[in-house]
Amino acid sequence: MTIYAIGDLHFSGLPPTKPMEKFGAHWAGHRDKVLANWQRLVQPADLVLVCGDISWGMTLAEAKPDLDSLTALPGHKILLKGNHDYWWTSLAKMQAAYPGRFAFLQNNFYSWGETAICGTRGWILPGVEGFKDDDVPRLRREALRLEMSLGAAQKAGFTKLICMLHYPAFYYAGQESPFRSLLEEYHVQTCVFGHIHGAEAAQNVFQGQSGGCSYQLVSCDTIGFAPMPLTLR
Repeated sequence: MTIYAIGDLHFSGLPPTKPMEKFGAHWAGHRDKVLANWQRLVQPADLVLVCGDISWGMTLAEAKPDLDSLTALPGHKILLKGNHDYWWTSLAKMQAAYPGRFAFLQNNFYSWGETAICGTRGWILPGVEGFKDDDVPRLRREALRLEMSLGAAQKAGFTKLICMLHYPAFYYAGQESPFRSLLEEYHVQTCVFGHIHGAEAAQNVFQGQSGGCSYQLVSCDTIGFAPMPLTLR
């Protein structure tokens, strides 16, 4: 069984109500690319971590065509909220709409064999362009959510931990953040994240080993619109 990760699908129904080609020609037909690559790579017993920005739908009903397309794909799926997932609502409502089809990661964790999948959306960090004073409480809240997720997995006895984030835990090697501190405190081995788009931005955000954790960017345009298999330690 393989664990894959992908983020930032940015689906918007069929036909797309928000075509992504304005962000580059490589986005043309990206929905079909993602679906075809997923079908080609993922087996029914595999796990796919979807790191946010799944649908441009504003409500759960508007996101239904996009979520339905994911239910038809092979593999078990864990979904995480991104900053553009305005359709995301309470766990109870989402679970009722898709009973047994998705695992929704929010203030909780999910087990996969001996591994626990933890995480939260994350948030923009101080020093990053666009950070404002009113981002401070949101940043603290997201850090608390990550601590809740990791703490629950630890309490349940898990030592093999994967963290899903939408925003990067940190952007450059020496940058401090509450997310980075928590990942090191709980000895997380792998962290996957999205939010970052384009080849230049992907080269500038930190990826690789730090503090015992491997950080991997998985926004779909930076990984060829195909789920990325994770190499776990």
